Formats: sequence, structure tokens, C-alpha cells
Amino acid sequence: MKLEIIDGEKIYYAFFSGGKEVIKSQQNLNDINVFPVADGDTGTNLASTMHSIIEKSIKSVSVSETLRSIADSALLGARGNSGAIFAQFINGLSIGIGDKEKLNIDDFIMSLNHAVEYSYSAVNEPVEGTMLTVISDWVHSMHSLRNNILNFTDLFIYSLDEAKKSLEKTPEKLQILKDSGVVDAGAKGFVTFVEGITKAFKENLFNSEYYSDNSDSSVFYNSIEENHFVGNIDDIKFRYCTEALLQNDERIDAVAIKESIKSYGDSLVVVSGNDKCRIHIHTNDPSKLFYTLKKYGDIIEEKVDDMKLQYKINNLDKKKRRIAVVTDSTCDLPQDIIDKYNIHILPLSLYFGKSHFLDKVTIKPDQFYDLVDSEETFPKSSQPTVKSFQNLYSFLSSHYDSIIAIHLTKEFSGTWYNSFKASEKIKNKKITVINSKHLSASLGMLVLRAVRAIEKGMEHDEVVNLIESLRNKTINLVSVKTLKYMVKGGRVSPLKGFMAKLLNLKPIVSVDKEGNSKLYGKAFSERANFKKIVDMLDNFSNSGTDLNSYCVVHAHNMKGALKMADLVEKRIGIKPEYIMDISAIVGMNSGRGAVSIGAVLN
Repeated sequence: MKLEIIDGEKIYYAFFSGGKEVIKSQQNLNDINVFPVADGDTGTNLASTMHSIIEKSIKSVSVSETLRSIADSALLGARGNSGAIFAQFINGLSIGIGDKEKLNIDDFIMSLNHAVEYSYSAVNEPVEGTMLTVISDWVHSMHSLRNNILNFTDLFIYSLDEAKKSLEKTPEKLQILKDSGVVDAGAKGFVTFVEGITKAFKENLFNSEYYSDNSDSSVFYNSIEENHFVGNIDDIKFRYCTEALLQNDERIDAVAIKESIKSYGDSLVVVSGNDKCRIHIHTNDPSKLFYTLKKYGDIIEEKVDDMKLQYKINNLDKKKRRIAVVTDSTCDLPQDIIDKYNIHILPLSLYFGKSHFLDKVTIKPDQFYDLVDSEETFPKSSQPTVKSFQNLYSFLSSHYDSIIAIHLTKEFSGTWYNSFKASEKIKNKKITVINSKHLSASLGMLVLRAVRAIEKGMEHDEVVNLIESLRNKTINLVSVKTLKYMVKGGRVSPLKGFMAKLLNLKPIVSVDKEGNSKLYGKAFSERANFKKIVDMLDNFSNSGTDLNSYCVVHAHNMKGALKMADLVEKRIGIKPEYIMDISAIVGMNSGRGAVSIGAVLN
């Protein structure tokens, strides 16, 4: 069909056809992905973007309305560098179209100029030999072809040839592509998209019947965790592949955002559209990034992938691929221990109004307490979803013989339940999900015992039996400095909080054998509380129960934690395994200044 004028419905079906071709090609695109990081996810990222366009965009006879819907859908679903650049390309095209109801060739080509400009503007440091180059060359070829082209079908057929030529030249512009013997994956994804559009025009695929056949499962994007893989771990200068979606009632200043965060890492892409903005960056400090982003709008979506951990998993020795250990962010363990034993942690979520944070990942304790004191509403928390656990277990199942998950007490959260339900969905893989009946320091000690047992050669069932036997031999004693946070969170009534403050009472709390909260005592000073806790530990030691190991954790009170550790060491003669600040989720309930001891007795 030789069309000289097109409407919104034809734009809609053409983009559907382009997206369909990209989704089909996602594995091939993953296989050739080497730039900016050889993490094998370009196809997955582009497929996610196309999937969002297909599922969320709304068809209209108006070109402007259809493209605006497609641009918004692309922004919502954009993933990675390639997806973000593509979303910005569509946004630029939509802005260039303006309010046109129908489109002729000249208007289309002129609008593409905006698309090229917007694509380049999204990237902090544009690199030639990538999707950007192919987009630019493709649009430039349309200008050259215009005098001899009278319809959209021929325009796409002949410009596609030029886009393919540009793709083949990408290794000449980017040395890493030449060294690897591949073309750029993002650029190939864009050419594949144009092939799908061209197919729609050549074969007149502008009706819903063609797209209603969902029998080909390869067409539809399978949402799984990204599998970042690189040739050498030293290639990863910035550890976390990080994304955020911001929303503001007013138009977000993408230029200001880019300027404020460009020093935080590399591979920065900022895509904006109306009241939303998507940010992609590789960084070593996601929490610093998100703390900065919050002032530009509400953080309504976030994603952080640890590329170094994924590299280590992908390159584990076969003999080491035995048992994976999973826990949640209420498990207080220092990063060096987490890295040493490849412990997999799914974070709980924190919500300050509409803004969303991942515990320990995109918000750190000092930032959390600042926000608690400055925000009008007290934060709320939520556990990881069943789908999040299922994604993790699917990934780990392809690398380990079995999985042991150890979570905070199920009396405090639905985390254990969601993890258990997810484990039931993974077939042909042994997964045990344990209710630790603990959290924070004591949960950390149990997880540490588990990974050390695995390192010593214990089998799956032996490790499970060990942890279950240690649950009732593990204690967690918390000296609470203030009840202000418990009052704000609704765990303590305002009257009790007022009386405790008036009398300067400092409670000692813990969990009982079933994982419920328990009051162990109270004193009139932090010092008196510390003495009571040390006396309790000393009593355990004198009653024939050995204090095997312990840790000291605190809620932004290192001075108090060091004092506690010194008292215990002088009394019992054992140094703590570690001293660290607790997770924001735990601190939300224990309150700033709390100091806790987690100990294993046997």
C-alpha cells in the first residue's frame, strides 16, 4: 500500500509491528551486547520498552494523541541505556509532531529532526557507533531520499537500507565493537524496530486481527531479573546499574537533574516527558543518587542491580555452585561479609508519601533519619513481592544446586510468606525458606553461621537443621534510647511515649521464642541499660552456656555501640564479630540511638 498520508491508527500499528520484531530478537541482541558494559541485557531492556508500548499505549485516529500515548508508555517501560534513548527518541518525535491529526511525509521527516535532537540530549556523554549514530544516519537518509519518494512505504524501504549500512559501520566508530567482532546491540535493536515498521507498510498490517494472535510466546516479553555479565570484573568501575522514575505535578527539569547527578557515575541517560522523568546510571552509591533525586519529584519506581555480584555468580567455579543463601534487608551484616559469601539480599521497601526507597540500597540510615525528622508523614514499609522472590530464585536456580532463605520473624512481616510462596513456584530445585524468628543483629548472626557452615562443606539439610536448632539459642537484646519513633509508627501510644519521656525510661526489648516482641526490662539511662544487657550475657556464660559469637548494631549511635562492645569484651573476653548501623526498616521501629546485641549461645 502506497500511503502519502497516515493517521494515528496506522502509527499505532506500525509501532506495534516494530516492537514485535524487537521482542522476537531480544536474545540475539543480548548475545552481542558489549557496550557500554558487556552485561548481556540490551535485548531485555529494549523488549521491556516495547512491551510497555504494546501493552499501555492507546490507539487514536489522531497522530498527536497516539504518539503522545506511545511516548508516555515508552517512558514508563524504558530500561537500560538503549530503552531510555529509544523512549527519548519517541518523546522528541511526539513533540515535533505537535497537535497534527494526520501526517504527510514532509511533516514526518521534519518531526524526526526533533527526535534526533532529543535522543542526543538524553545522554550525558553521547558516543558515536551506537544507536544514536544509526538514528541520526537514518533520519539524514530520509532528507536525501525525499525528492524521489512520494509515499511512506518507499520511504521506509529505502531508508531501512541506509540504516543497515550505518549499523554495519558501527565497529569502525567504536573500538570495543571491532575488537569483539559485533555491531552495536542497541543500534541493531533500532534497525530491527524500523524493519518491523517497514513490514507493516509493505504488507498493510494495519488491523487488529494481525496482532491478536498471541500464540507465538516469543513475541511477548518475559519479565525476569536482568542478568548482568561482563568479561572481567575489573571492567565494572561503577557497581550498581540504577534506574529511577520520577513524577511531579509540574514539568520536571531534566537538564537540571542531569547536571546535578552526572558526577555520580557513568552511562547516564535522562529521559523526560510531561510530568515524568526516567533516569539510568551506573553508580557506586545509589542512596546518594536517590537522596538527590527526591528534591525533583516523587520517586515512584526504582531498580538497582549489583553487577559485581551477578558477575561473581555467573563465573562461580562449578565446584562452588552448591547452596545459595538468601535473606532480606532486616538482616544486619556488613558489606564485606555479604561480598565474601555472596549472600543475596532482597530489600524491603520504605515509602515517604509517594516516594519509594529500597532499604539499605537507595536509602542509608543517616538519610533515613533526616527524612523522618523533616517529612510530615511517618514512613511506611512493605515486604518484597512474591514476584521479586520468584525472579531471584529463578536466576539462582540456574547457578546453584539448592537455595536456603533465612528471613526475619514472620510475626513482624509477610516477607517469609512471600518468599515461601515464590519457592513453591520453582520446580525441580530444592529451596528451603526458614522463619528465623529473629531480625537485625540476631538474624545477621544466624545467616553468618549458615554461610560459614556451607563453606565448611555442610550439605543443604545439615545447614537447615543447624539454623533451626540455633534459633532458640540466639538472642537479640535492644536498648531503646527514645520511644519517639515507635509513637510515630503507632507501635506505642502517645501517652505511654509521653510518660516514658517524662520519666526518662529506656526499655530493653527483644523477641521471644515464637518471634514476638518482648519487654526484658527498663532503666533510667542508657548506661544502666547497657549494664543490664551485659549482666544477661554474663549470666548465660555462667550458667554453662557458651557465648559463641556476637555482634553489636546501632541506630546511628556508633559511640553507644562502641561502649557496649567494650563492656561485653571486658566482661566476657570476646570481641564482636562486627559493629554496624542497622537497616532503616529496623531503625524505623527501634528509633534513633538504639543499640543492640545479637548473640549465638551454644
